[in-house]
Amino acid sequence: MTSSRRQVILGAGALPLVLTAGRVLATGTDTQAASGAYGEAILRFTAGVQPRLGKIRLEIATLIDNGNTVPVEVSIDEDALAPARIEAIALVNERNPQPEVAVFHFGADARSAWVSTRIRLATSQKLMAIARLSDQSFWSHEVEVIVTLAACIEP
Repeated sequence: MTSSRRQVILGAGALPLVLTAGRVLATGTDTQAASGAYGEAILRFTAGVQPRLGKIRLEIATLIDNGNTVPVEVSIDEDALAPARIEAIALVNERNPQPEVAVFHFGADARSAWVSTRIRLATSQKLMAIARLSDQSFWSHEVEVIVTLAACIEP
């Protein structure tokens, strides 16, 4: 069967859409699909519980010029927490030598849950912020970033 030029062009144009759709599905918070040290770090923090999407927000630039010092902010939608309160926030990355970036603990008297810090990123990768609430539920937000100048590279 021969294809017309129009069919070939339309088929080639649809390929990036198919690849993009697959990539969007792959960036969800399915920790069972997350492999290696990244998935293990998530499951260690959550004690094997699947984190749900929402209630937490990870703010980081999606295009990073220099991975040596990258500003990151993590915040919680406090209105969505009631009656539970925030106990801890973990920040995990996919491709650095150490997948656990940091864990921040909040006391019972904490009035807000907001963290701002700077991290190093080895290369383009996924980062996930996970919140543990007092009702033992886990909430997450995952972001995929592109790093043009890498840091944290071990020889």
